[in-house]
Amino acid sequence: MDKQRLTLTVLSVLPLLVSCGSERANSSAAAAGPAVKGVHWSVDSVTADGRTSEAPGGAWLRIDDNGETSGALGCNDFGATASVTGDQVSFGRLESTALACDNAPQDVEKRLAGTLGAGPLTARVDGDRLTLTTENGDHVRLTEEPDAPFYGTEWTITALRHDGVTTDLPKKTAAHLTFDKKSGNVTGSLGCNHLRAKATVRDGHITLGSPLVTKMMCDTSLMNTEKALLSLFDGPVGYKLDHRNLALTSKNGESADAVAKSVID
Repeated sequence: MDKQRLTLTVLSVLPLLVSCGSERANSSAAAAGPAVKGVHWSVDSVTADGRTSEAPGGAWLRIDDNGETSGALGCNDFGATASVTGDQVSFGRLESTALACDNAPQDVEKRLAGTLGAGPLTARVDGDRLTLTTENGDHVRLTEEPDAPFYGTEWTITALRHDGVTTDLPKKTAAHLTFDKKSGNVTGSLGCNHLRAKATVRDGHITLGSPLVTKMMCDTSLMNTEKALLSLFDGPVGYKLDHRNLALTSKNGESADAVAKSVID
């Protein structure tokens, strides 16, 4: 998603009402409330004032076991705290970025934030679906998005970091890596040329062997990207897997960010 920093302020700090407990949640509900914590929920839609809108692409939220909440309203990222008691969920003050994006309607982001902050929400989980409903019937519908497995997932490289500077890869680059547990190999594309190398995963590190790479020539920008990616090989790299995001960091500080594109059967 392309984010443009504009002078227009969308959301900087939105107060979300904090409930001091739920009179609707009895002791049995508190003991057997729906499991909403520790799950990455993708926001599907928001219904407020009788109007239903599809959520902006990339909207999500996650409530950790300690109540810390992170997510995105579509364009803008946010953080908050949450209190979960039985089937009642109450969000504290929400702190949001203030970006404006062409493909993330501001009014939908505002209605989503407002609905989440409209006092205690009743949570209902049905399979992989979650509905958060306010006292007046407004609601947010969400779907559980499972974590991507490290092995068998096609990891699309989205950015490279060198000397603390992050460079986003052009969409046309299409560089990607896939780790195969059975063969102990990593295969993929550097953006132009394809590669294969040994990959031994142990103790939070991946030891990448010297890669076998095809010898096609591409434009200068792609070849520079390939050179940067190749610097990760022939040695150990640290890795961090977070939901559907993967970060690879070499011992000299070079790093690459990737997102899960698809899970290979």
